[in-house]
This record gives sequence, C-alpha cells and structure tokens, in this order.
Amino acid sequence: MKKVKLIYNPFSGNNKIINEIDTIISIYQKYGYQLIPFRISYEASLEDAFLDLDDEGWDHLLLAGGDGSVSDSINMMKQKKIDLPVGILPIGTANDFAKCIGIPSNIKEACEQIITSKPKKIDLGYVNGKFFINVLSFGLFIELSQNTPTNLKNTMGKLAYYINGIKELPKFKKLKIYVEGKGHFYIGDAFLVFIFNGKTAGNINIAYKAELDDGMLDVIIVKADLVYTAKSFLNFLIRNHLEYSDEGINYFKTNNIRIDCAEDVRTDIDGEKGPEFPLNITCKKHSLDILGYKKVEQKQLDKFLENIRSTLPKKQNNLY
Repeated sequence: MKKVKLIYNPFSGNNKIINEIDTIISIYQKYGYQLIPFRISYEASLEDAFLDLDDEGWDHLLLAGGDGSVSDSINMMKQKKIDLPVGILPIGTANDFAKCIGIPSNIKEACEQIITSKPKKIDLGYVNGKFFINVLSFGLFIELSQNTPTNLKNTMGKLAYYINGIKELPKFKKLKIYVEGKGHFYIGDAFLVFIFNGKTAGNINIAYKAELDDGMLDVIIVKADLVYTAKSFLNFLIRNHLEYSDEGINYFKTNNIRIDCAEDVRTDIDGEKGPEFPLNITCKKHSLDILGYKKVEQKQLDKFLENIRSTLPKKQNNLY
C-alpha cells in the first residue's frame, strides 16, 4: 500500500482541519493509500514531521494549511533534500497559492483532484536562502494587511484593501529602492513592491500575467506617485494595471534580481516575516512537483473585464 504523509497544524484556519480529518482519511483509503497524519504542536515540530520521509514507500506529501505553513513545509522539505510530489489542502486563512494552482476550497473535492492527478513541475522563488511559493512583498501592501480592520475585510472583501489604502496613502512614507535585474534597472521611490511566483495576494489577482512554469518571476513596483497610485487601485479591480507600466507601475519579468531599500521596513514572504535587505532573488525553475494542478479558467470573467476596458480611454485606459 502506498504511503502518504499528511502534515497539518490543528490551529490553522480557525481549526478547520479538525472537522476534515475523517473525510481526508476516508478518501485516501478509498483510493488504496495509507494516510499517516502528523500533527504539528509545541511537542512535535515541523522538522519532526520530516524525520522518516527519507524511507522508501512514500508516494507524496499532503500539506494542509495556508500559504505560510505550506511555504514553511516546502522549505523544510528542500532543507532535508526530500524529493516527493506535494499536494496542498487549503485550510489556512489565506490560500492564494492553492487558488493559483486550481485547488478547490472543498476538501473532499481537493483530495479527489490531488489523488487523480499527475505531478506537474512548477517554479519556486528563492530569496536570501529561503524559498517562497507565492509572493515576496514589502511596502504599503504589508501596512494594509496589518491595518485594515477585520470587520471591514469580512464585509467588503478585497475592496476593503483599496478603500483603506486610499485613506492611508497621504501619510504613507515613500521607500527609496534600488532594483537591478537582467535587463532591468530602477532607482527611485516606491509605495510597494511585489515579486510574484504565483498570481494573487490577499485574493487580489495582481500578477495576472504570471505563469508558474516559465522560469520567471513577475516584478511589480508601484511608484510613489500619489495621484496615479490612488487611481491605479481602481485599475486593480479590472486587472488593467500591468498594461501601462510607464504610468506609475513598473512591471517586468526576470529570473534574477537584487533589491535594496534605504528605509527600515520589513519584508513579507507568503504572509510571514521575510528576510532583511538587500534581497537577492532568483527563480528556481521546475523545482517542485505539485499534485492537483488545474489551470484556472476565467473566460467569463475575462470577457466581462474586457468589456469594461473597451469603454475606457484608449491612450491611458485608466479608470477614474
């Protein structure tokens, strides 16, 4: 019987995993797998979960959690030089990466999709000795995620970030940054910076041109132009902000980039605290075998957004 290790934190995502354990086990047994759960706790660390994974007989890893806990598990896997396919069950507060690879939020459907799939090789980001699955960021976005009131997030969703962000802009300090990559160079002020391997942050589809298997990271620098940045928040809603990168947003793809910042600000990797500057970032092409991958089809949404864009001024295509 093929073995699968399930690694989970019982407190992740408001204890959601607790009510799903039996469902997960029953589905895996139905398909002839022996599911071996490992519960992370104060007494049993994440490192302990990987102690026996160098033995033969393991089919894949099943990681239950949000972006941060999944990222931590993959870093531990890489550190231990364990080469197994990975399935992700989205039970965290933020599940941006699971959405990016097309994993359903319903756990039963997610398990079925993982079990019946073939591994797909995808890229990972790598910064100062640490891997990231979805996004590295710093600047205004970090402030928004920390300062937007919970009740506003719950009632208005991603719009809350835009509304709260526009309110915070006048008092947000500009970041003096230095960016150097292959064929790309930028010295100047910025409000926020994203380096995406995935597509979304906070369930907002920011890097909508990103691909998980192209060996490239998508860099988005929102320049410190107060008037344009307030307008560009609205362009984020219709996924139009990458089309005019000379008007306040610097967007490009690269597989190698160095970033430094004059200000003392913290960075964020997959929702967790990131490294200090300077940042040396590379794309590790096809370095992870992922299970359950399904290209997200958004044809209906894309058609709707295109209809909106077609009504905007042709030169700038901004939403005022």
